[in-house]
Amino acid sequence: MDDATLAVRARGITKCFGDVVALDHVDLDIAPGQIHGLVGPNGAGKTTLLGLLLGLAVADEGSLEILGAPVAKASGVAGFVDGPGLYPSLTARKNLAALAKLRGLDADIDEVLAEVGLADVADDRVRGFSLGMRQRLGLAAALLTKPRLLVLDEPANGLDPAGKKHVHGVLHRLAAEGSTVVVSSHRMDDVEALCAEVTILATGRVVFTGPLGKLSSDDQELDYRLRTSDPSAASRLAAETTGVVVVDGAELLVVRAMVPALDALMSRLIGAGVAVRELAPVVSPLEAAFLDLTEQESGR
Repeated sequence: MDDATLAVRARGITKCFGDVVALDHVDLDIAPGQIHGLVGPNGAGKTTLLGLLLGLAVADEGSLEILGAPVAKASGVAGFVDGPGLYPSLTARKNLAALAKLRGLDADIDEVLAEVGLADVADDRVRGFSLGMRQRLGLAAALLTKPRLLVLDEPANGLDPAGKKHVHGVLHRLAAEGSTVVVSSHRMDDVEALCAEVTILATGRVVFTGPLGKLSSDDQELDYRLRTSDPSAASRLAAETTGVVVVDGAELLVVRAMVPALDALMSRLIGAGVAVRELAPVVSPLEAAFLDLTEQESGR
């Protein structure tokens, strides 16, 4: 992709706080119209990188372009890190009205509140909001500017399943309309549900960046939960299948295998008349890759 069309282009980004190297020569490309996940263990540099994208800090070394312009001159960027900044004594509506006035925006506040599912509590004071409601109000504040790049730190934090589904829907719609969303999260299931591509950070370095599909392959051995109509027969057939290891032979069978061996087991189960009711990785491919890559980096 041409550099001019990238939503984010980072080259050699380094940021230090005293003797602590928060980011160490980070390269990153993020395409427009994409939801891009940013994951890593605590202290990996995620929050620092998000702050740089939002212009809240300046890199010590390297270059960072946002929407084709140097970060210092970029416009159309919004979001939050470490939770949204809100006025607890004001209502949700007045919080957004104050922010719109401060930024000189002519925004439809009721429309934005409805978009994030807070229309029914628009006139409630924020001090009484749950964590999930405050997160959604922070998202509403970012949406006031109609951003082309939205940067969010743990946006699903504190959300119940319905709230999470609603927020995910908002972010998918923004991406479908051409905006770029960068999401940091400790929840691998959220990242997998939202993101087309992901960057994994460890000790301030990029240890992987690219499509989620590249993290899983046929030659990757994973543990799978297997629930069938006949656990005893399933356990016996698994033990007899080349390349399959029975990790736990209880009613909910756990087997370890690569994809080709797992396919062979499925064929044997079906041939024996054993119904497969559930088959899922115990640890998702993203989480398995996350653990493997970050442990490799920390062991250096």
